[in-house]
Amino acid sequence: MKCCRDNRSGRLIPGLFARQTVRGARRRLKLKIMKVNKSLFTKKEPEKKLLLFFKKKAGRGSDGRITVRHKGGGVKRLYRIIDFGEEKLNIPAKVIAIEYDPNRTSFISLLEYEDGDKRYIICPQGFKVGDTVICAEKAEIKTGNRMKLGNIPVGTQVYNVEIEPGRGGKLIRGAGTSAAVLAQEGKYTQLVLSSSEVRRIPRECFASVGQVSFSEHKFIEIGKAGRARHRGIRPTVRGTAMNPVDHPHGGGEGRSPIGLKHPKTPWGKPALGVKTRKKKWTDKLIIQRRSKR
Repeated sequence: MKCCRDNRSGRLIPGLFARQTVRGARRRLKLKIMKVNKSLFTKKEPEKKLLLFFKKKAGRGSDGRITVRHKGGGVKRLYRIIDFGEEKLNIPAKVIAIEYDPNRTSFISLLEYEDGDKRYIICPQGFKVGDTVICAEKAEIKTGNRMKLGNIPVGTQVYNVEIEPGRGGKLIRGAGTSAAVLAQEGKYTQLVLSSSEVRRIPRECFASVGQVSFSEHKFIEIGKAGRARHRGIRPTVRGTAMNPVDHPHGGGEGRSPIGLKHPKTPWGKPALGVKTRKKKWTDKLIIQRRSKR
């Protein structure tokens, strides 16, 4: 086991370690399997009162038919109840643990409030056991503190942002993500999202100060098919490898092209590069669409 290095910059990535594999069919590949460094966590077992068990659906809808392909199996996991809204206003809380959550890319923190209540929140970058945080309409600009967007200065990084007041954080919850407060404009606050989109959010909505933890997540390499199966991901077969009866791309002799001007889904609808945005009523809240990469 050794600490990972970024292939581009050559810098060490402290949150990951790599194991060089030289076994069986993968002996010649020598791929690095990158995993989370569990020594970063301060608690081995999760808080029992904050756990839920969900029966796996394996991509099936209410009628039992597959609606999302390539899902099924995987390691059994328990859901951690996350307090995205942090509803306990004006009550200081102390960080008593930083934990791993198999249901999300970021880490989670266990908070204990002054009244004895314990809750999970998304862990921001730089959080340590013993830190204190508070959720209030106006609070100190400190990592982990949560307050109304209208009270956050321009240029501050935020995460776990509400879209509608009182509905809990919906935006900026993935590992390493953050948004920046661009301007305060009347009833709205302008945010630059991590996708480069500039969007209006009501000033009354709450947001947490800082950046989501575990920015090293983007360097993780799954490395082998078995690890994907542990995560509940089943194999994906290319359309060109199928017969014409199974997929519009199928058929032909050997490695032949798809034979179409544009690629299609298995059900004959246009795929790859087709606009799928339907919520046109939110156009008034988007100042600038994300730039293409």
